[in-house]
Amino acid sequence: MGCLAALFLGSPVLAQNAAGDVNPADQPEADLAIQSQPTGLWTGLWTRPNLLGDMGGLRPVLGRHGVTLGLTETSEWLRNASGGIKTGRVYHGLTTLTLGLDTQQAGGWEGGNFNLSALQIHGRQLSPDYIGSLQTASGIEALNGPRLWELWYQQKLNDRLDVKVGQQSLDQEFMVSQYAGTFIGTAFGWPAVPSLDLPAGGPAYPLSSLGVRLRSRLSNSTTLLVGAFAGDPANTTTQDPQKANNRGTTFSLHGGTLYIAELQYGHNQPALGEMDTGAKRGLPGTYKIGAWYHNQQFADTRFDNNGQSLADPLSSGSALQHSGNYSVYGVADQTVWRESEDGARAVNLFARVMAAPADRNLVSFSANLGVTMNAPFAGRDNDVVGLGVGYVKVGSGARALDADNNAFNATQVPVRNTETFIEATYQYQVTPWWQLQGVLQYTRNPGGGAVHPNDPEQTRKIPNSTVVGLRTNITF
Repeated sequence: MGCLAALFLGSPVLAQNAAGDVNPADQPEADLAIQSQPTGLWTGLWTRPNLLGDMGGLRPVLGRHGVTLGLTETSEWLRNASGGIKTGRVYHGLTTLTLGLDTQQAGGWEGGNFNLSALQIHGRQLSPDYIGSLQTASGIEALNGPRLWELWYQQKLNDRLDVKVGQQSLDQEFMVSQYAGTFIGTAFGWPAVPSLDLPAGGPAYPLSSLGVRLRSRLSNSTTLLVGAFAGDPANTTTQDPQKANNRGTTFSLHGGTLYIAELQYGHNQPALGEMDTGAKRGLPGTYKIGAWYHNQQFADTRFDNNGQSLADPLSSGSALQHSGNYSVYGVADQTVWRESEDGARAVNLFARVMAAPADRNLVSFSANLGVTMNAPFAGRDNDVVGLGVGYVKVGSGARALDADNNAFNATQVPVRNTETFIEATYQYQVTPWWQLQGVLQYTRNPGGGAVHPNDPEQTRKIPNSTVVGLRTNITF
């Protein structure tokens, strides 16, 4: 802990889970509940919520001054057992540190919350070197090193309106599927469309952007989120974005502006401000529709500025430019069965679809769907089993360019089309602070049918890939 503290104080470091979970600092009610727990909460090693308990009294002291501290370690051992670029195994890990400050508890003004999140990423990535897929095997895959992630202030304006300003990661609030968060594949976290179509992959793990987000609770069941963010989190077009912004401190205001809006509707859930007393109500569900618009110039994926194919030897080589880029999406989470009103066992479905223009984007459509079951076995109330599918369609412009290359060259390369990703997983809750998760993944047509990088003839596609793995999550 001393080493971690020194690392945090000496440089921008750690933050939080990348699979779409909400930041602890954005849940003041939950934080207050933890702070108000009796001292006995921390005494039993196998029953307390955190491995380190009250940290020798540090947590309660911080809590009395409105400060919350979250520290987690996610470690993965993944093996590409067959297919892909090559077989092999890797270790990859993510340490996350989150600090939150409730301004009212700290003796300041009411309704304010500061949040600082930082990351320490370590190990090797599986997907780039072993699979070659568009939908990567793990949502925490990123370049190694310490990195500032989020740094923002949120102010409650009234009972139904709040605003958040600062460095933010959109995958914490926008496009999130609650039940898809069970899986470790990137396809179920930040969707493929923004990840592959926006500059630097958009403001999402491990990057973030300066911006402002407004949240309005229109009714007890309906919420509207709107935001405007810096369009390029890394401010670069010439190198890997994570290398260009290698410590998360670029604070870019370049690359245009990304606007986003999302309308959320929840049914059969507690009303705003209401305690869930277990009163009988129907099966809960959440539905979201949204759209984003980026006002920067985007290059055509097939034609040059003279209307010729970029594959044509006579092409100018300068791609036709389009004004702006956009996407629309929908997300659905629905519990379809539960054993009893107050029981843990339940079956949940989720689906998410997203579309973008095919002439200026590598990916024009992506979709995820799946099913999860809570408490699949007697006595295992906190376990979850799930099966999910991710689908990506390469845009018609990029597909046509592949065909054009074949027309102008003697070598006939594969024409990219679609990629399908399947994951089966089981989360085993060993203790409240320790979780083990086994995964089995299958990727059909990695890269959408991309050329194998080690094929000198450039005619062979990357074979279908099978990955097995184990993830462990520890909450300190």
